Amino acid sequence: MSPAARPISSVRLPGVAFALVAASAIVMAALVLLPLFVVFRDAFDKGIGKYLAAVSDPDAVSAMKLTLLVAGIAVPLNAIFGIAAAWCIAKFEFRGKGVLLTLIDLPFSMSPVVSGLVWVLLFGAQGWFGTWLIDHDIKIIFATTGLVLATILVTFPFVARELIPLMQDQGADEEAAALTLGASGFTTFWKITLPNIRWALLYGVLLCNARAMGEFGAVSVVSGHIRGLTTTLPLHVEVLYNDYDFVGAFATASLLASLGLVTLVLKTGLEWRHAGELAANRKH
Repeated sequence: MSPAARPISSVRLPGVAFALVAASAIVMAALVLLPLFVVFRDAFDKGIGKYLAAVSDPDAVSAMKLTLLVAGIAVPLNAIFGIAAAWCIAKFEFRGKGVLLTLIDLPFSMSPVVSGLVWVLLFGAQGWFGTWLIDHDIKIIFATTGLVLATILVTFPFVARELIPLMQDQGADEEAAALTLGASGFTTFWKITLPNIRWALLYGVLLCNARAMGEFGAVSVVSGHIRGLTTTLPLHVEVLYNDYDFVGAFATASLLASLGLVTLVLKTGLEWRHAGELAANRKH
């Protein structure tokens, strides 16, 4: 048997696997489970009545609605952008492809505070377009529009980065065959491309949604911290904590944590229900 064909032998070290699993479990418990436990424990520390009063406070309800609204606008827009960008990068060769990839990755390396400051420099009262916006009574900074723009900027790589490797591995043979047989571009996308990428798209959307709901730095810069108007749940937690309203802060934080847990449960449930299709996709 040639060296290239010789099977790779594995080395078993007694106790090493157990030690690694135990260490991983301890780290996860310390970094994930313990903080979650503390949040929910302190949220209910003064009783269920105080908790319900905190989460039903008009400012908390407004923050919840605003968080869902911002995510509900930013995530679909980023999904559309991610599909379009991945399609261009994976299916076509063009000048500037490397530049486009760099721009997609830019929010990963840029501070969220800078991402928010960009919009202030553009649309703030002293920004490039500030005077024009004031003259036309258009408000972007310290308004919902600014929160959406800041959230889009920090979350737009997630969908694209999930789709690009998969679409590159799949190639364009199936789409080319469909077009040769007379299918329209929309039919080709709807019947071939989208089914092939649906699980990667789902992962990207879930990651994007989780980041959008929990974003703090960028939205903090553009929000103005106007209670009941421009404070999302992360900002509302900070406001309550700074006011020494610890029960309210942890109660609101528990809502934010619950949204994240719901996202995780949905992801896990879909993985469990469609395990076979997921395994097939992961072969690409």
